[in-house]
This record gives sequence, structure tokens and C-alpha cells, in this order.
Amino acid sequence: QVQLVESGGGLVQPGGSLRLSCATSGSIFSVYGMDWYRQAPGKQRELVAAISEAGITNYADSVKGRFTISRDNAKNTVYLQMNSLKFEDTAVYYCHARIRRRTWSGIDDYWGQGTQVTVSS
Repeated sequence: QVQLVESGGGLVQPGGSLRLSCATSGSIFSVYGMDWYRQAPGKQRELVAAISEAGITNYADSVKGRFTISRDNAKNTVYLQMNSLKFEDTAVYYCHARIRRRTWSGIDDYWGQGTQVTVSS
């Protein structure tokens, strides 16, 4: 069984910083793209940042220059450093990864349970 477990969410004032982590566990052969999504109340889930297994990154326009995605391939862990946080960054943040569990298996999508980020004064 593969699990993605997020941590690092919380309450922060505007302009503050948080660092999210997403660790994978279980029997894994290879992890491919890893992403962070977020969903605010009443809104659709949106892609925030993505990183390929080679380290190529992509960001939503709303977070460019403020957020940084990174990964530790040895630990199969992805991070999201969030700086200069704004009220509109408030959302539940979800980790997503595309994982091959066995050499002979296909690549499947896995999601974390989500971690709440609240930006408030």
C-alpha cells in the first residue's frame, strides 16, 4: 500500500512563510512527477507547482516568485516552500505523485490527505 503523508500546514500571518512536506511510504519502485495542488472553499482544485523526476519545475502564475517546489529522490519526498504568503493562498494543500509500484506494474496516481494552510492576521 502506497501512502502520501503531508505535513507543515498551519496558521500564518500575511507575508509569512511555511514549508510543506510530503513523504511517500510503502512499496515503491519509482516515483515520477510530484505536484502540489490546493483547493480553497468553493473553488476547484488547482495545480500550484510541479516537479519532474529530473527536477524540472513548473508553477502557477499566482505563486511564481513566492513558492519553491523541490524533491529528495532518495527519500521520495517533495517539499513546497511558501514565502510572502497572501490571504488568497488559504486553502487545503494536496500532494500528488505518479508512482510505479513494481517493475512490471503501470504508473498510478496517488494523493495525500491534504494539509490546511490558513493565512490570516
